[in-house]
Amino acid sequence: MKTIMLVCAGGMSTSLLVSKMDEAAKKENVTYKIFATGASAVPDELADKHPDVILLGPQVRYIESKVQKMTDVPVAVIDMRDYGTMNGKNVLATAVKLLDA
Repeated sequence: MKTIMLVCAGGMSTSLLVSKMDEAAKKENVTYKIFATGASAVPDELADKHPDVILLGPQVRYIESKVQKMTDVPVAVIDMRDYGTMNGKNVLATAVKLLDA
């Protein structure tokens, strides 16, 4: 099973997005392990959960290059509109595209 890690400032706002992504995955009949974390916990989460892709909330886009240097998995910033509207379907599609790349 592929693991998708969402990162925001504290891990709270992305928690709702995780739920929306889980709903979208169920509708598409696919299974992913999706979790949210705060920016300060990224190193620990990389070591513990070994995500296959990392998506950053727009508010922490400034850590993209830093996170990319910590790992060899794809790292991207979530589209601001998709994040603001909590569009789990689109964010899941972004993660899947990165997984397939």
